[in-house]
Amino acid sequence: MATGTLPFVVNRHKVPLTLILLTYIDLLHCQLFIIPFKAPSECGVEEFFDISSLSCVRCGPNQRRSTTGLSCTCKTGYQSLTTDKTSLTCQQCPTDKPAVTKDGFGCIRCPGSLIDEGKCKCPKGDVLVERDVNGNLLVEARCETCNGNSPAFSVANSNEDRCKRCQASFINTSCQCNPPNVLAGGLCFPSGTLSTNVNPSVNYAQLKFSVQSAWFVKNLYSSAAACLVFSNLTACQALGNMCVMNMHSFSGVSADACGLFNSIFRSRAAASSTQDISYWRPNLPWLYYGDEPGLASRVLQTDPVPIGFSFRGKKKNTDIKLHAAVYNVRGEFLRWEPVGGGNLQLCPETATRQKSAFSFGTAYHESCDLSVAELWGTHPEPLFYDLFMELGGEENRKLLPLPQLVYNQQYNGRFINQEGMKNWYLSRRMFLVDMLSGREKESSLPKVIRVASSIKIRFQLVPRTQEGQVFPPLMTVTYKDVPITDINKQTVSTTFAVEYEMDQSEARMKTDTALGVMGGMAVLYSLLKTVSWKRRIASPLIDVETMLRFLLFYAGDLANVFFAVTVGTGLYWLIFYKAQQFVSVLLPLPVQEEQFVTYIGCAFALKAVQFLHKLILQVSVDIFFIDWERPRSKASRTVQATGETKRDPSPVSIWRTYFVANEWNEIQTIRKISPTFQIMAVLFFLEVLGFSNLALRDPWPTLQRSSQAYIPSYSLMLRYGLAATLWLCIGLLQVIFFTVFHEHFVEDKIRQFVDLCSISNISVLLLSHRCFGYYIHGRSVHGHADTNMEEMNNNLKREAESLCGQRGLLPNTDVQTFQVSLTNRLRSQYDRIREPLSRKNGPSRLMDASTANPFDQNIRAYHTMNHFLGSIIDHAHPDMDYIVKDKLVFERVIGMEFLEPNEKSIFYNDEAHSFSDMLFYGNEATLLIFDTLFFCVVDLGSQSFVLAAVLTYIQQMLFRLIRNFLGRKNLVNKTLVDERFLI
Repeated sequence: MATGTLPFVVNRHKVPLTLILLTYIDLLHCQLFIIPFKAPSECGVEEFFDISSLSCVRCGPNQRRSTTGLSCTCKTGYQSLTTDKTSLTCQQCPTDKPAVTKDGFGCIRCPGSLIDEGKCKCPKGDVLVERDVNGNLLVEARCETCNGNSPAFSVANSNEDRCKRCQASFINTSCQCNPPNVLAGGLCFPSGTLSTNVNPSVNYAQLKFSVQSAWFVKNLYSSAAACLVFSNLTACQALGNMCVMNMHSFSGVSADACGLFNSIFRSRAAASSTQDISYWRPNLPWLYYGDEPGLASRVLQTDPVPIGFSFRGKKKNTDIKLHAAVYNVRGEFLRWEPVGGGNLQLCPETATRQKSAFSFGTAYHESCDLSVAELWGTHPEPLFYDLFMELGGEENRKLLPLPQLVYNQQYNGRFINQEGMKNWYLSRRMFLVDMLSGREKESSLPKVIRVASSIKIRFQLVPRTQEGQVFPPLMTVTYKDVPITDINKQTVSTTFAVEYEMDQSEARMKTDTALGVMGGMAVLYSLLKTVSWKRRIASPLIDVETMLRFLLFYAGDLANVFFAVTVGTGLYWLIFYKAQQFVSVLLPLPVQEEQFVTYIGCAFALKAVQFLHKLILQVSVDIFFIDWERPRSKASRTVQATGETKRDPSPVSIWRTYFVANEWNEIQTIRKISPTFQIMAVLFFLEVLGFSNLALRDPWPTLQRSSQAYIPSYSLMLRYGLAATLWLCIGLLQVIFFTVFHEHFVEDKIRQFVDLCSISNISVLLLSHRCFGYYIHGRSVHGHADTNMEEMNNNLKREAESLCGQRGLLPNTDVQTFQVSLTNRLRSQYDRIREPLSRKNGPSRLMDASTANPFDQNIRAYHTMNHFLGSIIDHAHPDMDYIVKDKLVFERVIGMEFLEPNEKSIFYNDEAHSFSDMLFYGNEATLLIFDTLFFCVVDLGSQSFVLAAVLTYIQQMLFRLIRNFLGRKNLVNKTLVDERFLI
């Protein structure tokens, strides 16, 4: 029956149950779990904060909130009952036992009065006794007086529940420190031990005021007296810490922390030294090395560290192992800890990068801005470090003390460590952040804080070492005084650096010697150039122009000297620093590189002067195209006056001259390298392949660096040596490829221009000086160039089959290019023909009627000059004749002609086509060095190879446009070719 009714019941309620279940499930999915926020301070007097429910819960009967606010305690006059439950039960004490015991679990009568908490009170110095020796609660508490006299010498402890033996400094006759004894820091000092008139102020010299430090007021006298009288180790360390917080500064009459420390130090002069170090007295911390003049140089530069550093090989040693003995501000020794993480580096960095600071040879520098509020939270009290360098040894490990130089240290009011090394005062102990000494009250914010704004560890290489030996490293610490105004908004900057240096005097001497010797040779070479220039302009006088030319020549030669020395120096450091095994050289510091950068600047400035000088010479050269073409027939024309027919020579086509002029105009700025390829190749090696990493201030010759690794700064010397060498190498490879392959198998535009002159029947005369220049003999061996295609092809075929004469100036020779030294008479005639043209651009009063039409004047001048120069080449003027000869080898080397063309001009055979000296093509060395220096100077100033490449490209394009524009104008003026025909 029951089984029969169950389906019926379920069936009857099937729909309602389904709805209820769905509604419940929906509520579970849609419920928001929200609770009200309550803080412990918001709970009432009779409530406590339940850490389980995070809410305020009411205390039970006769209970109140505890001092922590996280539990309940019984009210005054109520004892706690222990039950089997976790809750607290309070019961009122009976009237005959109204007081509650100290533990709160019993009631007792008091021998005297009660305190506000309802507990018994004893007179000061007495001990409250509530239980017997077995722990049984007494009916009435007792107040026992501690016997401060002999033999007990006892006093109440801090809880006043038992007697203890008083401090040893009190035990003479009793535990009372009676006058004239002095009570300080819980110790009793005999009178006259130490003057109580101490100076508890901390001097902030940067801010020019002092602060009465609450910490010094409380601890300075007691620490000094305990150190002096009782040789208390902790007190001596605490006194030393207070001296360190005062920047190790003292004067001979001061009673401040350092003055007291040094008084105690001197009082123990007769005592034996600690660790066989005379500056380390027994029971005292080692704070100073001594004040003898010149002591710093003896400590730092006399005895090398007995270990060697090596960058590679089996004896590789690049780890700098430093250890620190750490003390707290109270003078307690905390621990030995290795230096290498964030214990000396305030800047937040990864452990990998911080570890790089202690890899020998890596120039480490890290700086950041820190919030004062964060420093307040992480450094509430200063920690003090005595630093040592580990010297190795597995069983007997040795430590070398690390001397320190505190820039803020004062000696009798002088910042002695900011002077020369002779006056340095080396010290030993340091801290990072001091938030304590600047407090005028113990519970207040500091008025001033001190932060180590700069920590620098410097290693100096032993001169001429081959085993990587260094002198004892020096740590330089600079502190910054920060007055507190708004702790949440203020920041302070700090840096940590590790530097490596060596004596650069020998390297500087060698550099200066090389500059002196090569500079003297440059003077002689410039004088030789000046003499050659005087010969070529046929002027025996030494005038202002001569001196100016000498200076211009000397500027170029001296630029080459500076360039050679700087590139050689940079390449030397790049190779020998990066490739050395045992450390024998170290990179110059950035300060020591300033002279090197000055040399680079001089090289660039002087090379720019030389480049502009050459540019001006090229755009002012005298040039003329000699047309050898003669008319083949005479054209008939009718004279109108007489009606007769007259035959005149047919005109010679000017298009050949225009064509040659256009070709000359196009080759003015061709070079032996491709500037665009040069820049792209240099950037590819430096930025893509990572060659720029070779210029980093570390010893590792790796091209790729991990993004997690520390990347040191660049060495300007290495950066310059790398960039200049790479630019020159790529440029030289381009020049070799251009001259060896491209000119022989692809295209040689210089030779093509000479061939074009021969085919066009045009010769070119270039005069770079008044009486010196170049001649390209383009006289056609066929006699004519104005012809049709068929005859031209036949002429070329005959020439290829040697069926006609050779192209040379002299019979049976192929030499077409010459250097020419002209006589003064020939040059004067040349100028006389050009004189009307020069007057054309002068004042109108100097022009006569014959010069009224400039176009006619140009035509007459052109024909006159063409006829004159052609007749000279054809030996038609015996008084202005010339001879052809070869130059002596020595003449080619020094660039000067020994013979002066007095009677006859001299044509020197020149198969090297040196007329290209009037083009960019023949000055590739000057252009390459100028581009190199420009690229390097921009990079040194911006530390960006990309920017240097962009600006170098713009500079090249700009000067190319200037050279083309001015060269075109000069070509029009000197050759009398109309500019409209130059395309």
